[in-house]
Amino acid sequence: MSRASVAWISAIFMLLAVCSQPAWAEEAGEASAPIPMTAAQIPTVRGPITPDTVITPSNWQQYKEYMPDGMQALFRGTAVWKMPADFQMVVGPTHQYSMPAQFNADTEKYSHSVKIVDLPGGGHAVTGYVAGLPFPNASGPQRGWKLLVDLWYVYTPYLLCGPFTFHLVDRFGNTNTETGFAVNRRLSHISDFGQPINDPQAHGLFYSQEFALMEPEQARYTTILNIHYDDPSKAQDTFIFIPAMRRALRLSSAARCSPFAGSDLTQDDAFKSMFNGDYRIFNSRVVREGYALALTQTPSSSAIANLNSYFKPFFFPKPSLGKWEARPVWVLDVRRIPSRAAGYCYEKNLLYLDKESYIALWKDGYDKSGHLWKAFNDTQFARFVPHVGVTVQAQQWFNNTWDMQNGHLTLGFANNSISGRPWAANEQCKNFDGQNYDDVARYSFSSGLSEILR
Repeated sequence: MSRASVAWISAIFMLLAVCSQPAWAEEAGEASAPIPMTAAQIPTVRGPITPDTVITPSNWQQYKEYMPDGMQALFRGTAVWKMPADFQMVVGPTHQYSMPAQFNADTEKYSHSVKIVDLPGGGHAVTGYVAGLPFPNASGPQRGWKLLVDLWYVYTPYLLCGPFTFHLVDRFGNTNTETGFAVNRRLSHISDFGQPINDPQAHGLFYSQEFALMEPEQARYTTILNIHYDDPSKAQDTFIFIPAMRRALRLSSAARCSPFAGSDLTQDDAFKSMFNGDYRIFNSRVVREGYALALTQTPSSSAIANLNSYFKPFFFPKPSLGKWEARPVWVLDVRRIPSRAAGYCYEKNLLYLDKESYIALWKDGYDKSGHLWKAFNDTQFARFVPHVGVTVQAQQWFNNTWDMQNGHLTLGFANNSISGRPWAANEQCKNFDGQNYDDVARYSFSSGLSEILR
């Protein structure tokens, strides 16, 4: 049986095992294809590394101040995964990206009304948030936590849909592939062209994510639905539709460390910027500021889905996928609040938060002993969204997740591995290969899972 099959079966049983655990809340119109933009069309600045610098295993230490901890570990070669002798990173100019006009307008209009409230157990929440960036000038003793909230509410198109592919590599070098289709929807606090701030069909939801597996065949139609509520007193919900049972099960909110879709990501990793936790039960502080190497430009969408664009066997991107740039970042140390830390898989996560886009470019996850466990390279390439312009928040992504201790890795990307077709955004999802994914009842509510297999 393949790793993908075993992982999916194991994930389902692990999730079922925690279903009986109590939830913590209970305890207390254009339909055109995206237009690719070239680097020449986007403003650039001279970064701290000279353009066309080539970083190799022999000179990497000259540039280690621009590298996250996990990237340095790959260069040092002390972990299971390491850079090969012929490895190269080519550095280009740093591109500049602005937030969408509507999002900026909402930030200016509403951010002054956002307040922080303390919660029982040591957590925090916000009140008065309407739309835009909650804390555009984060400062003070809670600066790091404010930036984490900014990451959570940063702009995304209100509707995103498209195929995803995961390549799973085990410690013996065996690779298995799984594919599926995702529908992500923002239902409240929307800052998008022609949309109300709160969708009248939201009924208290903030964001929903549906991931339906199509391959391998034995797991076909297995579907995960994550629901994030707008009400700060309600915990996140996760439902899983199991084809063999022809029904959906509501999982415990304690199942945040279970595998996501059989991959090396957990439920708490599988969201934009690799933070899918509940910010109300996390602390965050800025531990340093500086620059981090990242990709934001690629020659083509199809290159993302081409395995020849990556160094094997550890699937780090080759220069053909794009030039790296040194981007200004805050480094956030994110941890569960002490009252919620028992039994959680990570001691801490370091998020490298981009100062322009407010998305995390990289994440390093540490185990309960304080040792580096996983490194996540979450690349969001810039692309054009109708009525919005060029943005890096439109989910043209690939993600490397390296398990540094156990020798696993997951390479995932938001593309069809055959056609290289990227995700669609907003009204484009009304007709994606003849299917309308602009259906809140079907793709954002648990009741919609009952329509699978009909």
